[in-house]
Amino acid sequence: MKNTIDITGSFGTLYHPKSALVFYETKGANSDVYVEHFDMDKNGSPINAHPLTEREAKVLARALVTEKDKDQAFLKSSGILPTNILNINPNKEKGAVLWYTKAQQRQLYFVDSLGIPSGKAQVPAMVWLASKSNLTVFALANDRRPTEKTPLHHAPFFNIYEKGNVCMGTVNIDIKNYASIEEFTRGWEHYFFNSYFSHSLCGNLTVKNIINLWKDLINTDKSFPKEVLKKNNKTLKNLL
Repeated sequence: MKNTIDITGSFGTLYHPKSALVFYETKGANSDVYVEHFDMDKNGSPINAHPLTEREAKVLARALVTEKDKDQAFLKSSGILPTNILNINPNKEKGAVLWYTKAQQRQLYFVDSLGIPSGKAQVPAMVWLASKSNLTVFALANDRRPTEKTPLHHAPFFNIYEKGNVCMGTVNIDIKNYASIEEFTRGWEHYFFNSYFSHSLCGNLTVKNIINLWKDLINTDKSFPKEVLKKNNKTLKNLL
């Protein structure tokens, strides 16, 4: 998507250098290791060299355990598993999530060339399928939790290919290896709706002209007209 909004400030934590460790090892068959600890000044330069203390070693051990836990936390729930989650593959490298959202009002952004003002509008219920780097979306005809037999419809938005995969353009996707299922789904929804819709990538994905559709809906309280959705001959089972 083009003309993206910078949302990097909404994600992650800024870390500052606080200390550094230098490991020394003797040569020979019976090598020994000595660890020296440095504090860091405000410019990030090492100062106050001293042997690693027992207290500092315990702090380091806790930090290493925390990083290990993070590595194993990918796509785990921070509490009870959300009811809108349909399927999870928790593999750290190839992990993916399938979930749905009910019809709701969202803030939408459009490039000026479309002639559609940015603003709030009702969007239909949706099915989302995402990995750490790719997103595919579909629309649903109602808010009921979908089953394997539920028919899918083309998502009525711009920047979407006929198969449902989304062109994210220059959006910087940053899904962490330790993202919980809630962070993962919330992050993808944020990326999708907070980027500018700019162009159609295939034939009209709706029964009604898609530009006129959003012109009629934007900045109104109108419900999304389900009759404009186009079936794509797929059911939810095709995504599993």
